[in-house]
Amino acid sequence: MARDSGPPDWALPGWDAVGPDPDEPTRPAGRHAAGAPTAGAPGTFGVKILAVSEVTRAVRGAIRSDPRLVDLWVEGEIGRVTVSSAGHAYFALKDERNQLQCVWFRDDRVRSAFQAQAGLRIVVHGRIDLYEPTGAMQLYVDSIQPAGFGDLALRFEALKARLSAEGLFEMARKRPLPVRPRAIAVITSPSGAVWRDISHVLARRWPLVQVVLVAARVQGEGAPASIVTAFRRLERYAQSCRDEGRPHDAPAVTILARGGGSLEDLWAFNDERVVRAVVAHPIPVVCGVGHEVDVTLADFAADVRAPTPSAAAEVVVPDRLEMAGALRRAADRLGGATERRLAAAARDLAVERRALDRVSPAARLAAAREQVGLLFDRATRAVEARLARERFRLDTAATALPRYTA
Repeated sequence: MARDSGPPDWALPGWDAVGPDPDEPTRPAGRHAAGAPTAGAPGTFGVKILAVSEVTRAVRGAIRSDPRLVDLWVEGEIGRVTVSSAGHAYFALKDERNQLQCVWFRDDRVRSAFQAQAGLRIVVHGRIDLYEPTGAMQLYVDSIQPAGFGDLALRFEALKARLSAEGLFEMARKRPLPVRPRAIAVITSPSGAVWRDISHVLARRWPLVQVVLVAARVQGEGAPASIVTAFRRLERYAQSCRDEGRPHDAPAVTILARGGGSLEDLWAFNDERVVRAVVAHPIPVVCGVGHEVDVTLADFAADVRAPTPSAAAEVVVPDRLEMAGALRRAADRLGGATERRLAAAARDLAVERRALDRVSPAARLAAAREQVGLLFDRATRAVEARLARERFRLDTAATALPRYTA
């Protein structure tokens, strides 16, 4: 969908104004001079008077109907650059005689590795359109490259724009990688250092994984077809594993890898057939092509882009040492939690036992027996004390009795 956005009012004074062309002949004085009558002036019979909006709409329609103006590459020098608060960039692209006002929207800017700076000579891709509110003709830029970046780069940008428009690079279609795959596939050349590096990384990090190497040419004229064939062979192998009752032997993720090189060396990974094979592959694809600065269309199509082949191997499997450390830490946490849970349960059991002891029949009987014993002791002491008092009285009376009888 085309976006209509002109420069903000505050940015317009900073633009390089387009003055009259010194080579353009000026209108001679005479019949069309100020004050002289002109043919078809307002009021003349049969002349249609257009509103400004009708003119701008007609011009805009003419621009949009011209296929040369809706998909074009333009080379020139950047004039003053102004960036709005929304992140859109406005600048003039000029040559020795003329200039063209350009708009570069924020979403396109953040995807570009190139930044517009005044004085740079560049090649831009975009479309011409008319911003009707101001009547300004502008070039709406979607990509910028330094001037002289070659035919391959132009082809790269053109194919990237077309495939992106189809939605092949959308983040929504990216698939998550399996956490601990039992089998993975590697599509690369078996004779290069890349395969050795990937094998070493996988053996060091996760030796339990089964690795399926699918050999392919990764450079030269026949490389794209070889890579596409490798994807098809891998899909047939995975299907045979499932048909034979060995689903765990079917790879859960695929690495597409190649070492570094020039744009020409890596061109197989910019081939449309390879890009579509990556997108159509039934399991997640990790692309590790070249070095960190190398970017291919297969990187955009893959579910995960790794900066190097070795990094791709690190992405697809966990590190056994980190996993062992994590297991030890988890075991320690589990042991501590178990001990705390058992201690809490022991405390709860003691509380419940005491509560149970207070309400059990045996406890009540023991308490009653103890109470009876206390009462019996108290009664015995009371009787003994009473007997002692009565005996004392009796003894006292017996002592006094002889005096009275005498």
